[in-house]
Amino acid sequence: MKVPFSLFLALRYLKPKRTFVSIITLISVLGVTLGITVLILVISVMTGFDQELRDKVLGFDAHIVVNNEDMAEGVIQDWRDLVAKIDKTPGVVAAAPYVQGPVIVEFEHRRLAPVIRGVNLDEQEKVTPLKKSIIAGSAVLRGDSAIIGSEIARSLGIGVGDKLTVYSPGNISDVSKLIDELEKHPNDQKRLADLKGLVSPNDLTVTGIFESGRFIYDSEFVLVPLHIAQELYAMEDDVHGITVRTDDPYQAEAIKNRLASFLPPPMAASTWIDQNKQLFDAIRTERNVMFFLLLFIVIVAAFGIMNTLITVTVQKTREIGIMKALGATTPQIIWVFLSQGMIVGLFGNVSGLALGMTLIRYRNEFRDWLGRVLHIQIFPAEIYQFSAIPAKVVPHDVAIICLSAFAICSLAALVPAWAAARLDPVTALRYE
Repeated sequence: MKVPFSLFLALRYLKPKRTFVSIITLISVLGVTLGITVLILVISVMTGFDQELRDKVLGFDAHIVVNNEDMAEGVIQDWRDLVAKIDKTPGVVAAAPYVQGPVIVEFEHRRLAPVIRGVNLDEQEKVTPLKKSIIAGSAVLRGDSAIIGSEIARSLGIGVGDKLTVYSPGNISDVSKLIDELEKHPNDQKRLADLKGLVSPNDLTVTGIFESGRFIYDSEFVLVPLHIAQELYAMEDDVHGITVRTDDPYQAEAIKNRLASFLPPPMAASTWIDQNKQLFDAIRTERNVMFFLLLFIVIVAAFGIMNTLITVTVQKTREIGIMKALGATTPQIIWVFLSQGMIVGLFGNVSGLALGMTLIRYRNEFRDWLGRVLHIQIFPAEIYQFSAIPAKVVPHDVAIICLSAFAICSLAALVPAWAAARLDPVTALRYE
């Protein structure tokens, strides 16, 4: 099979006479391979992290939340009429009220301070599919019951059927008021009975344990019936807000504007993107920064290619002079050395792509092995909020990485190729 003159010489220069491939060529290829592998791995993990985070947020949080921005009140009183209006808004699938706030929970002298969320489970299920996250027990919220996150259950050592003791700030606030009254009227038996009633904590039976896959939810949320949360916070029939599900979560901004047209101040709506904007922006910025930083690995490898070709140019000065004396044109000489850089870039792309995809496939196994070898916890769930390393391969991103690496390798070869093509044959052969 005949190959072009320039490609034939490029292959001969890359492959020495006595070995299958030169060490210098192998190092150049490995440099490109490493750069592409790391780029594909990091960008895929960052993309997967962003997508997984969005899925977890949408799996537990509502698309839109309506609440009262008045810090003094912070509650919605006529919420039933408001829910009816929201349900009739175009693009809204369902709406459900909630009560949410910090509490103190206790089980067998172990205490935590999670967030309690009071919901009507049947209505809330239409907004956020909570039942599919249940890993133990059942999704039942009737009477004095609770569904807790898996990390809370692990920390407290509590299981389905056990009694969870809950203390709420609402009780504490009322207790302080009654104590003041008792100081004024120490013999008031009615107030004393009220005080004892408020001091007594609520005992809730754990009917289920959920696991959303996001550490912050599993370690901070306790779900209870709506009326229990209202009692804990002494809210009577008021609620803290209304959760809304839309037909398209990525069109939530438009639906939020429709809701804003009839929401009375100081009530306002916020989308799931608004509530997590800083987090998503940070991930997107970090992803872009990591791409450009890791691209320097490929650039360093390109300098290695340039150094190799400059060395080859010096070593092959005599051959270049002979070729030009025999009639080789400047473009042919350029293509001899340019082809070398392109071949190194091509093999680096292929091997880097293969290694990168392999590491992505076995990323969690590799993490576990590396953790055992180094005796450290890599990608801890407490920090990154995921039990496994997420990853999503986007063909567009992979194509940009591979094409960028190939272009950098080719440009790195262009400088020594141009220098070789400009050699004067008389000068090159003068001392031969």
